[in-house]
Amino acid sequence: MPSCPAFLVAAPASGQGKTTVVAALARLHTRLGRKVRVFKCGPDFLDPQIHAIASGAPCQNVDLWMCGADDIAWRLAEAARDADLILVEGVMGLYDGTPSAAELARQLGLPILAVIDGASMANSFGAIAFGLKNYRPGTPLNAAFANRVGSPYHAELLEKSLPPDIAWYGALPRDAEAAMPERHLGLLPAAEIEGLNQRIDRMADRLATTAAAQLPPPVEFKDVPPPAIPPLLKGKTIAVARDAAFCFLYPANVDCLQRLGATLLYFSPLKDAALPLCDAVWLPGGYPELHGPALAGNRPLWAALAAHVDAGKPLLAECGGMMALFESMTGIDGDESPLAGLLPGKVVMQKRLAGLGMQEVALPEGTLRGHAFHYSRAETALEPVCTTVRADGRPGEAVYRRQRLTASYMHLYFPSNPAAVARLLLA
Repeated sequence: MPSCPAFLVAAPASGQGKTTVVAALARLHTRLGRKVRVFKCGPDFLDPQIHAIASGAPCQNVDLWMCGADDIAWRLAEAARDADLILVEGVMGLYDGTPSAAELARQLGLPILAVIDGASMANSFGAIAFGLKNYRPGTPLNAAFANRVGSPYHAELLEKSLPPDIAWYGALPRDAEAAMPERHLGLLPAAEIEGLNQRIDRMADRLATTAAAQLPPPVEFKDVPPPAIPPLLKGKTIAVARDAAFCFLYPANVDCLQRLGATLLYFSPLKDAALPLCDAVWLPGGYPELHGPALAGNRPLWAALAAHVDAGKPLLAECGGMMALFESMTGIDGDESPLAGLLPGKVVMQKRLAGLGMQEVALPEGTLRGHAFHYSRAETALEPVCTTVRADGRPGEAVYRRQRLTASYMHLYFPSNPAAVARLLLA
């Protein structure tokens, strides 16, 4: 079985600094000449972009419900054969979600490093670490890291508060200049964070003299080969939107399309007036609401996309990709931008969350899993072809069809059913 030093980096809650610590650890060990592979628990598009820059390698998602245990096992085994360190960033708090990051760590035998915001506390740091370890029997939490400490003496107090079976792994000070900026869907995309490399390096420098510079114990991973995926899209070209407005692409989805045999061509709806010559189009999610005027002004691209659909060719649009296909979009400020007009009606941005959670959808092409996370609502007279189902069984998002156009707020995880994805993208 392949083995590799590994940590699952978790926290008591969101906002404790997991992403910053994982990125700093990845950069530190990369600078020490080690190959680092980073994974992210849950359906996250933003943190993985930062980790890819910090480690110099793509960051894959792992989630027991969305991805499945087999998918996770072979990706970790593949990483362990080549890497010197594997880091898995948790999601929300250690025990939040069903299944949680704690359950993932237990199933995979991953030791847990707890990142705890140490600001405004002393001995309570140890109490929180103790509680995280002992809340569920068998939770493999064996180290703790303090974030946002006030001074070396403060760090010393936090270290002394830990019980003997939880090792001190170091600390990072409060540092506003290294903090990662946020917006309504989470952290900013990596491409929009000014001085991202300098921020990561700044934190990595501070970790160089701590226990974090040492490798954790090796973990044995099951020797699982990649799944056999037939080349159902061999000879087909998929045009994929990718720019600041459409940047939510799972690396696993791109990999899945390539394993299916497809050739991928990227284009920018913000800049390109024409579609690449292609058999199908994929419009992933992103931030079209931040680029309304630019998207509204690219009429030649929308005309090309309409001609593509009218010719009976497939178009898959997810969340932000779907939003761009309606007749118009109204922003938080009330300004309205005319968009593609391939779907009747409009989308309206709002300040509160409109949809969140894991989803499963039974399409005519097959059943797929994924998730939804959006702040807009669609107002349309178009009848959905079906509705997704949440992980807890409640109704989820509407799925719309027009010829071979398929659109929904749901982000699909392609490896959950590669054959269904191939059927979606075949004329």
